[in-house]
Amino acid sequence: MDFDKILQQLAGFATEWGVKIVGVLLGLFLAFWIAGRLRDSIQKNLEDRKFDPTLSRFFANMVRYGLLTGAILGLLGVFGVQTASFAAVIAAAGLAIGLAFQGTLSNFAAGIMLLVFRPFKVGDLIAVSGQTGFVEAIDLFTIELKTPDNKMIIVANKNVFGANIENYTFHPLRRVDVPVGVDYSADIDKTQEVLAAAAKSAEGVLEDPAPAIFLKELGGSSVDYQVRVWCKTEDYWSVYQATIRATKMHLDEAGLGIPFPQMDVHFDAPMPASTAGVAMPK
Repeated sequence: MDFDKILQQLAGFATEWGVKIVGVLLGLFLAFWIAGRLRDSIQKNLEDRKFDPTLSRFFANMVRYGLLTGAILGLLGVFGVQTASFAAVIAAAGLAIGLAFQGTLSNFAAGIMLLVFRPFKVGDLIAVSGQTGFVEAIDLFTIELKTPDNKMIIVANKNVFGANIENYTFHPLRRVDVPVGVDYSADIDKTQEVLAAAAKSAEGVLEDPAPAIFLKELGGSSVDYQVRVWCKTEDYWSVYQATIRATKMHLDEAGLGIPFPQMDVHFDAPMPASTAGVAMPK
């Protein structure tokens, strides 16, 4: 056996593969450095534009991992590894994971849509999926609601984004509607004047938009009105209470009654003599 020939072959092998290994290591170093810099740059730019912090980190990390995955697959080709088979395996694994976590992925997709379109923000009072509460947190998979009686409710994002959302605190102003029923014997014009004075006197009611008295309907026991006033959103419940109180006080001062439901019972035929004046057994 020619020892010199073996050494030459080993030297050539070491040189060839050594260069490849060094090149791959340098490629990995550059890939990690570029991916890290790109991630930080994307995250900073998104946060500077007041983008959601959670979504900013997610997008930045997705770019980093995508770049690293592409770099690793490309560097494997230096050693003669067929990356097409890896791509097929990754695609198959992605499909299997997607099928296994389709519910989770739907929540994830809905969470991204909520963060992008922003139908509500943390601190808003909303009603969704049969639940009402203040938004405590918006995550990628769920939202947390704090009810007025201090309970925490967690709702899956897919049940939020695909449902009708009522945001009570989205606008700076809200309208307060107070229903009122007044005796049929009361004069309509006088009643409206009294209710208008009550609406204007309630604390917290705005002058613009101006209060309005709406004649709603002729009810079974009363003429029904609706006192409509506007207030700042954060003052809604205090103005609601103040408007009810002012309405009751002004109606009492004006001598206008608020009737309760009544029922008149009429007999089409006279009662039999055997039961007239006889107490019915209990």
